Amino acid sequence: MIALRGITKTYRKDGALEVQVLKGIDLDIQPGEFVAIMAPSGMGKSTLMNIIGCLDKPSAGQYLLDTIAVDSMDDDDLSRTRNKKIGFVFQSFNLLPKLTALANVELPLVYAVDDVDMKANATTALNAVGLGDRINHLPSELSGGQQQRVAIARALVNNPAIILADEPTGNLDSVASEEVMNIFKQLNRDGRTIILVTHEPDVAGQAARTIWMKDGKILSDERRAAL
Repeated sequence: MIALRGITKTYRKDGALEVQVLKGIDLDIQPGEFVAIMAPSGMGKSTLMNIIGCLDKPSAGQYLLDTIAVDSMDDDDLSRTRNKKIGFVFQSFNLLPKLTALANVELPLVYAVDDVDMKANATTALNAVGLGDRINHLPSELSGGQQQRVAIARALVNNPAIILADEPTGNLDSVASEEVMNIFKQLNRDGRTIILVTHEPDVAGQAARTIWMKDGKILSDERRAAL
């Protein structure tokens, strides 16, 4: 499903100084895997996630998503790929404060190519994360854990094969973190590919595979039985 070959990413700082964030990443992720990418802050894990999620392009190397070369796509192709194949969950939830949970989850459907019943699909996604009774609540009326579950529902609403989660438990207490991780594990059991970035060992330990990064390189790739 995902194949990275020799991926590098270099940024220019102050117009001249080049900072290489990724340094020759080789990585394969198969359909249905649950993968945690773990590293301290500033070691390249979020940059790698952005490239996997088609939010950014590598400076060099090749990225194949379902055998299609992502690094050769134009902006429109990248946008269509993101909308159809990938759902995103972020640490800060990224919910619009003046929209209800239902309306927040409906947003990705506005850009969908297919004609869909937005309300029905969004309601189904919210039911899947246990928030069917909160569809008309604003984000300010929800706990942090509930807001993150709305964000997961939004990621699910286009029925993507891949869910990318960037520090999804970073703003949550232990109880809410456990609820969110249980949802990811159930989604994985249902067949979705989950790729999760974290710096928390207890979170990474719940994935079936943990990739450790440091200084823009992969240090180790550990597999274990799914929990």
